[in-house]
Amino acid sequence: MALTGLFLVSFLVIHVGLNSCIFNDLAFFDPQDNGRMFNKAAHFMGSSVLIRIIEIGLFIGFIIHIVQGYVLEVQNQSRRRTGYKVKMGSRGSTWYSKSMGLLGTLLLFFLIMHISHFWIPSRVTQELAPVQYGDMEAHNLFARMVDVFQNKWIVILYVLGCISLGWHLLHGFQSAFRTLGLHNKKYIGIVKATGIAFSLIVPLLFALMPVSMHFGWVGW
Repeated sequence: MALTGLFLVSFLVIHVGLNSCIFNDLAFFDPQDNGRMFNKAAHFMGSSVLIRIIEIGLFIGFIIHIVQGYVLEVQNQSRRRTGYKVKMGSRGSTWYSKSMGLLGTLLLFFLIMHISHFWIPSRVTQELAPVQYGDMEAHNLFARMVDVFQNKWIVILYVLGCISLGWHLLHGFQSAFRTLGLHNKKYIGIVKATGIAFSLIVPLLFALMPVSMHFGWVGW
């Protein structure tokens, strides 16, 4: 569970870095960008054979992590049938550490929605309009994002998904390192601080993408 979790964390770093290219369209960067940087980066990721192979590994990683999560949740629930005589509340563990199954399920629904909005039109049906950059023709995934995020309810669902991701990472990040043995006084402070920063910055950047496009800060 720890290894697949950290593997997916590495994916989040790449994914948020690539998607952040949309912010090059902000007025104080390049208002004439119109998604050029993002579409070029997305085209590279989609046309590279190595990246496509890694993409298969990514899906396998998601499936394994999801199955492991539900197995652990069932095991934990079976062990909690006999509760403590004295309720500890949040003193024993935080609410989000005890709600990883729920947060993971919300993220699964969010992942399915995200795949249906972007991955399937880009990789499977290839219904996205093309855009030309010199000799390179790419899918206009940027225009697809602008179109999808005009719906305020979709934007709200994406923001809620990002909030769930933040809580999920807040426990999962440091828990993975603890599982791998990095739980002594020398390292745990660094791991906790890194985990908190990662759990705030990455979901915030993801949430800003639909919000910025819905309100016209980028893409107009």
